[in-house]
Amino acid sequence: MARPLIALLTDFGTTDPFVGIMKAVVLARCPDAAIVDLTHAVPPQAVGEGAFLLERSFRWFPGGAVLVAVVDPGVGTTRRAVVAEAHGRTLVGPDNGLLYPVVAADPSARAYAIDVARLGLPVPSRTFHGRDVFAPVAAELASGRLRPPDVGPRVDALVPGGFPPSIQAGGVTQGEVVTVDHFGNLITNVTAHPSLLGATVELGSSSLPLVGTYGEASPGALVALINAFDVVEIAQRDGNAERFTGLGRGTKVLVRAARS
Repeated sequence: MARPLIALLTDFGTTDPFVGIMKAVVLARCPDAAIVDLTHAVPPQAVGEGAFLLERSFRWFPGGAVLVAVVDPGVGTTRRAVVAEAHGRTLVGPDNGLLYPVVAADPSARAYAIDVARLGLPVPSRTFHGRDVFAPVAAELASGRLRPPDVGPRVDALVPGGFPPSIQAGGVTQGEVVTVDHFGNLITNVTAHPSLLGATVELGSSSLPLVGTYGEASPGALVALINAFDVVEIAQRDGNAERFTGLGRGTKVLVRAARS
């Protein structure tokens, strides 16, 4: 990459100064960094949802990118802060399940616990490790002054967690809505598979055929399709499926394969 690239995913929102402060810390140490705001709209403390968005998004960043993820309800406790190398990218964040799905999917991944004292960082606050630990470490990694093994001891395994997997039994896949986007689309953890061709999607009182595009539904009607995250999504044509159905995160979804 011509410039070091650092991506940020947090539950901080953009009303408070927290994201801006993290960027200032990064740029003070790595002025050439290109900073990408992946999202700051993860619901507060929603580690699983943050893990899903990170796992579905990381592959679009070039090799060598540093991805900083901070959804950290355990900030200030004994939970570890870690750096992980996976899929040719470097991830920085709390060891609370947030990074786990990305790291677990790479058999050659390696993770290291951040040793603040070894790195000469000031004693971090009890509430803002995004500023005091993750941003400065990410900047040093992006600049090339640090390599992941330099941050601290090797970690054998990250804390398991993240978003729940879907379960397949026979011709039925059971999943759930893991996130709702800006349009009110209900996004599930059911990954696309050839067996889903012609399937039926059930949630709440609705039973919907799985189709190819939003435009295959009439205006105002619900539609189920495979979205850009390569998972099953339920939308309302020209509307908001969350408001229309009254359903949201955690809603159970059944996907029934077409009968042969």
